[in-house]
Amino acid sequence: MKRHFAILLSIMALVAVCALPAAAKKKASADGLSRIEFAEKVYDFGVITDTGGPVTHEFEFTNAGDGNLLILKATAECGCTRPEYPEKPVAPGKSGKIKVTFNPAGRSGGFEKVVTVTTNGKPRKTPIKIRGTIRTK
Repeated sequence: MKRHFAILLSIMALVAVCALPAAAKKKASADGLSRIEFAEKVYDFGVITDTGGPVTHEFEFTNAGDGNLLILKATAECGCTRPEYPEKPVAPGKSGKIKVTFNPAGRSGGFEKVVTVTTNGKPRKTPIKIRGTIRTK
């Protein structure tokens, strides 16, 4: 009787251990994992003037994962650059845009500005860049 109980207990333990990876995998796929992929990560405005007003470019991205993608924040390294991003979740396979506006007023010469996009997926942080040359009038 004790031997049967020991065998039964061993089988139950083995089943429980084998079920753990499957349960973890099922939970991961149920939670989903989003993945942001940009069509381009660098945009060159070329030559712009300091008096022509702000310039804008939209960076298109796709959620290449299997969970909803959330853009948690997009931060620029200076006040002359302003990112705008979707606040609603982006479903798997769907696309969105991050609009980056740069104000060249009072500046001259070459520039390169980085916007860091933070998401709930992979990669957690992605840099996108704008660059160009400002000609003064």
